[in-house]
Amino acid sequence: MASKVTLIFALLTVMVVVFTAERITAQLPIPPRYDGFVYRNRVHANSVLVEAFFDPLCPDSRDSWWPLKEILRYYGQKLTFIVHPFALPYHYNSFIACRSLHIANEIKTKYTYPLLDHFFKHQTRFYNKPTSHIAAADVIDQIIHFALEKVGNSSLSVFESAFQNTTTDITTRISFKYGCSRAVTGTPSFFVNGIPLFNGNAAVNYTYWRSVIDPLLSGEITEAD
Repeated sequence: MASKVTLIFALLTVMVVVFTAERITAQLPIPPRYDGFVYRNRVHANSVLVEAFFDPLCPDSRDSWWPLKEILRYYGQKLTFIVHPFALPYHYNSFIACRSLHIANEIKTKYTYPLLDHFFKHQTRFYNKPTSHIAAADVIDQIIHFALEKVGNSSLSVFESAFQNTTTDITTRISFKYGCSRAVTGTPSFFVNGIPLFNGNAAVNYTYWRSVIDPLLSGEITEAD
């Protein structure tokens, strides 16, 4: 019996190693431009780069966004900020919401962040339980009309067409895969100048952001104790 267990364990180990090696050597899709939505479409030379991986239906992403907006106002051109949409699989409607952000961004970049704000303010409408009795196609229709509240009714046909083609589907998948390639497992996740920001269980609030960014702007290199 013990020998059978050992054999099974050995076979599983080989399968895991082969599968992992196959995944490592597989090339991720390369998008035509860098993933994410640049805040106010501004990239500033010699600025601090802050990147956030947000799920528009994640309450923790929502709560972290408001103090971060204050930080963006405070520092202005000293920061370049990018949001990467990252659809958590246990938020059933998140992929659709992320896809709508990509569509809005393709229509006009000025619509993306107002729509993200709109999701954060009203995200409970698209939580799992309130939509559990609604067909997927109807959820898409609801999110389209929700997005039009910020983008404008003239974009209805654009949204409907974009949800029918594969382009925005692939773009949203690439955003998720990009997050995985940077070891993102939850939202919100933050990177500052390419380095992951770890703050334990403490809230990433205005004071904490100041403690991270102020030394960088003065040329200091911050290290963990």
